[in-house]
Amino acid sequence: STMRKRKPTDSPHSSTDLSEGKEKLRLKQEVGLISGVSLIAGTMIGSGIFMSPEWVLYHMGSPASSLLIWAACGLLAMFGALSYTELGTIIKESGGEYIYILRIFGSFPAFLFAYTSVILVRPAGLAAVCLSFAEYAVAPFYPGCSSPQVVIKCTAAACILLLTIINCLNVRLATSIMNIFTAAKLLALLVIVVGGLVLLAKGQTQSFQNPFQNTTASIGAVGVAFYQGLWSYDGWNNLNYVIEELKKPEVTLPRAVMIAIPLVTCLYLLVNVSYLAAMTPSELLSSGAVAVTWGDKVLGSWAWLISLSVALSTFGSLNGTFFTGGRVCYIAAREGHMPDILSMAHVRCLTPSPALLFTSAMSLIMIISGSFTSIVNFFSFIAWLFYGMTISGLLYLKIKKPELPRSYKVPIIIPIIVLVAAVYLVLAPIIDQPQIEILYIVLFIFSGVILYFPLVRFKCHPRFLQRVTLHLQLFLEVAPTTRDAN
Repeated sequence: STMRKRKPTDSPHSSTDLSEGKEKLRLKQEVGLISGVSLIAGTMIGSGIFMSPEWVLYHMGSPASSLLIWAACGLLAMFGALSYTELGTIIKESGGEYIYILRIFGSFPAFLFAYTSVILVRPAGLAAVCLSFAEYAVAPFYPGCSSPQVVIKCTAAACILLLTIINCLNVRLATSIMNIFTAAKLLALLVIVVGGLVLLAKGQTQSFQNPFQNTTASIGAVGVAFYQGLWSYDGWNNLNYVIEELKKPEVTLPRAVMIAIPLVTCLYLLVNVSYLAAMTPSELLSSGAVAVTWGDKVLGSWAWLISLSVALSTFGSLNGTFFTGGRVCYIAAREGHMPDILSMAHVRCLTPSPALLFTSAMSLIMIISGSFTSIVNFFSFIAWLFYGMTISGLLYLKIKKPELPRSYKVPIIIPIIVLVAAVYLVLAPIIDQPQIEILYIVLFIFSGVILYFPLVRFKCHPRFLQRVTLHLQLFLEVAPTTRDAN
């Protein structure tokens, strides 16, 4: 059977009860429909809509084509989420892509995903969001000129350290911050939308005259524009990481997806129209922080409200990402693919502090070495490589295992479209504008082979690693999650 079974309890089509396994950690089913919608939309609306519009326009060349990219990104996110919904009703386990790749393709590709995700993808996402937060947070202190890079990077690093402390110390504080900041980001977007509609009503439509003029025809440029747009939609698969905690997942998962993603897509399109109503394409391209420039032009002396709202919005999304940040680490460690220390929780705070500290350290390294646009491009390349693999797994199950029980079925054409898009997004930039960084990323992914065979396949664990784990346990005050931590 292609559906891999690592343990007796690992049935691909029955809900995994963790209390029956060796972990004895039973996750409570507390996430309902409203919480599910908030988890998807709250994480999707972060830094992207405030940072990516100028880059989408830059690569596409015209306002109308950039709006088409934003709409296409929303449609692709919707198709991807619907495909993941069917996977979530077949394999009712938390862990997202990792658990799907593990159950369908087996241990080796799942390890490569976990290895790449924990060391590169998640820290890269956090670093990019932190850099955009810092850009907006310091912009009011440098009116009329670009903020110094050293100030931006120091602010981003301070943000990561603050969030690490909050999430390691207190779960309730972290969730309260997420709720407050979700309200702030929705308010900021609504202000921008209403302001744009007022400008259009006054006749400011110069950006929409000859809207397709200068549109690019390069497949590589379109692919990179998709990368920048899809970055703003990242988070569409968030509920699949917490399947075990959903109330009635077979009902909640599809409904939450069908509410949250169209809502976010409409907001993003209206916000982009508002930007183009307030600025000419050339003004938008020269803006380091699009929403701040919009605020200066539309709100005048109240423009500081936009900077504050955007910084709060980005911080809230970052906190949400951090809050779920230990999940792949925990699930991978549970399956024996990561060091045991990453599956442990603080004995008093009951937070996955080792996983959070590790992710924080990797994010700090990426902040020091990278810029927003380069991090987003390389993040998107890896993400869509594994999204494509996951979707191909769904197509395999639909064709070869139609008898598996599933409460939701997506039409087969939808995962085919997502798979074609994933192949395009991975190959187009390589074919059109090959960059040495892509080669480095591929080499990094396959460097996991060096670790997999000795450490996972043959379980050759040096004695000193066990001593290091023991000392880290004592120092960090953490223990294996052998009881209900919720």
